[in-house]
Amino acid sequence: MTALSVQNLTRRFGKLTAVDDVSFEVNRGEILGFIGPNGAGKTTTMRICSTLELPDEGDVLVDGRSVLTHPREARERLGFMPDSYGAYVHTTIAEYLDFYARAYGLRGRSRTRMLDYVKEFTALRPLEEKLITSLSKGMKQRLCLAKTLLHDPAILVLDEPAAGLDPHARVELRELVKALAELDKAVMISSHILSELSQICTTVAVIEAGKIRATGTVEDVVRGVQAKRTRVFIRAIAPPDAVHKALLEEPDVHDVRIHRAGVLVELEGQEDSQARLLKRLVERGLDPIEFSPAAVDLEDVFLSLTQGQVQ
Repeated sequence: MTALSVQNLTRRFGKLTAVDDVSFEVNRGEILGFIGPNGAGKTTTMRICSTLELPDEGDVLVDGRSVLTHPREARERLGFMPDSYGAYVHTTIAEYLDFYARAYGLRGRSRTRMLDYVKEFTALRPLEEKLITSLSKGMKQRLCLAKTLLHDPAILVLDEPAAGLDPHARVELRELVKALAELDKAVMISSHILSELSQICTTVAVIEAGKIRATGTVEDVVRGVQAKRTRVFIRAIAPPDAVHKALLEEPDVHDVRIHRAGVLVELEGQEDSQARLLKRLVERGLDPIEFSPAAVDLEDVFLSLTQGQVQ
């Protein structure tokens, strides 16, 4: 069931088109990774989805409610977690969450039950009397997520929730996001840490310069990249620097990186291109001793589909 439907979204700031005819969907139980370089239009799209900004064209349906014609109903069904949020001085976790629960209109036992639930879900109950200003970055992100869950939204939009977290905190956040999807919530998450997204996302949307470059399941998008280009790991008797330099001179080669004791290369085409490249390396006296296809991940998809354009 479609929970979030972004339909031909366009947003302009003067002469700059920050979001250009963007469309994609997120179903219940799915985690969509929204990836793109800085300035690609990710945050603007998320703000429109969350009714914090109006589009110039297009619409967003939040659980079937338009952000244009029924913004209040859309807000009731969506939780937005920004990349940064304000914390009140001299305020404890319990006081902060209680304030927002009241702001959401929760009263009596309903408020108590929901406060208990979000504290348990985010493991904040043992810390509820701590001042917010004393929390680590990871705990502050947990608190922001707890606040976002107070009105039990069906759709969650998380803008760079893992930014600045240490590896341990990122793992904990990743498990929380996976648990939310298992509760049949739709999750849209942006991050520059593509290795983290690759472990939790079921679908992706790649955006650059305001335009969607690819969207679909992770498997379909990876397959689409693999159909056009191949990634190969090469190890030779010749030094990696020499192999790297030689590969840069070869046709069909798009990306070359020294990796461990060898070189990772991305080239146009499939097996015929690999055979020609291997033959050329032998002819040039580089003596390859390992030549094997390498797995493609989200980072490879990102590098293949985007050109690093900024707006």
